[in-house]
Amino acid sequence: MNDRFLRACRRQPVDRTPLWIMRQAGRYLPEYRALRERHGFSTLYREPELATQVTLQPIDRFDLDAAILFSDILVPAEAMGFRVEFNPGPVLDAPVRTAADVDRLGHVDVEASVPFVFEAIRLLRRQLEGRVPLIGFGAAPFTLAVYLVEGGGSRRFDRIKPLLFGEPETAHRLLARVTEVTTSYLTAQIRAGAQAVQLFDSWSGILGRVEYREFALPYARKVLEHLVGLGVPRIYFALDAAHLLPEIANCGADVIGVDWRLPLDEAFDRLGRRHVLQGNLDPCVLLAPPDRIREHAGQVLRAARGLPGHVFNLGHGVFPNTPIESIETLIDAVHSPRH
Repeated sequence: MNDRFLRACRRQPVDRTPLWIMRQAGRYLPEYRALRERHGFSTLYREPELATQVTLQPIDRFDLDAAILFSDILVPAEAMGFRVEFNPGPVLDAPVRTAADVDRLGHVDVEASVPFVFEAIRLLRRQLEGRVPLIGFGAAPFTLAVYLVEGGGSRRFDRIKPLLFGEPETAHRLLARVTEVTTSYLTAQIRAGAQAVQLFDSWSGILGRVEYREFALPYARKVLEHLVGLGVPRIYFALDAAHLLPEIANCGADVIGVDWRLPLDEAFDRLGRRHVLQGNLDPCVLLAPPDRIREHAGQVLRAARGLPGHVFNLGHGVFPNTPIESIETLIDAVHSPRH
């Protein structure tokens, strides 16, 4: 098996920088779009055979060093009893707004509630055997709580922030509940066969340092610390969070994903010089001509030179309008650097 990705995560020697791409299975691929013409988005991740097919599409097409499970970060919300629809973004019924709403969140058996996730992982491990490792993932507790309170995505966050500032006890009770579910969910993924896990804290960047230390960091750390004994690399990625890197350094992850807002060597310093880094090409670069893609990929590689175990990735997910040729150019630039 190509184990460059796992070796890099563990600071072991590799023959070249490993590469995978956030949202590497998705709308930029014509084969994915063909499936979407026949199936709704939720059907694709709820049907294990379809989720397996979508996960493998970029692996079959490109020379990537890891696969990531095709799913959605709101699957644990479904396990908690929320109905999630996509129009096209996620919309949750009956969002959490009060202490009473938190009280109604009962015990969750994730393996019984969303068994399709773990069946897809088992299928994928059989399909990927001898090829590349499989990454599982979930939303960090704060990010999942934002969706539960806002009822979907948001630009103003005028539901979650009043809860944090006005009813912190209720917010902490919700976060504690979500942390339990997230921990169980990622543990079950690993037991099903995930060989690494990534915790996406997509909304933590909306917080200042004080609020991050209170409402996001301790809950992410609790999840990641629980997974220590399961023997897989643990990745933490927070978007738009360069101002939080000194705090993120204490999250307990093996690998820290970094977006494009800081060079990797500077991020390494801010994180205390003790983590493997993942990232951090701006996904918009992939909309540029090939020579510019190579130039910017080279900048990332040079910034990471000498750092322990760099994993090349984008600083966020690949855009749907990204040309296939741009992905091919990027992979060649990373695997066969010309600088």
